[in-house]
Amino acid sequence: TAFFHGELEDEVYMLPPPGLEGMVKPGNVLRLKKAIYGLKQSPRAWYHKLSTTLNGRGFRKSELDHTLFTLTTPAGIVVLLVYVDDML
Repeated sequence: TAFFHGELEDEVYMLPPPGLEGMVKPGNVLRLKKAIYGLKQSPRAWYHKLSTTLNGRGFRKSELDHTLFTLTTPAGIVVLLVYVDDML
């Protein structure tokens, strides 16, 4: 999913998921390096990555709606609306 592309700003740890218990010493936890589906920080991490990428490509974020991006080109205007991990 799109959330796997987000970078975590905070340190986040988790218990080994089912199937990996035997690969991790008992009592140890795993530190996440990337956002994963279901993590409460994942949507924000994905949005930050997307917003930074779009800004780098010349898109401007709307001052009224942070999910609306526009790009003006000689051929016209591109309007991009973001909803969770979907874009219209």
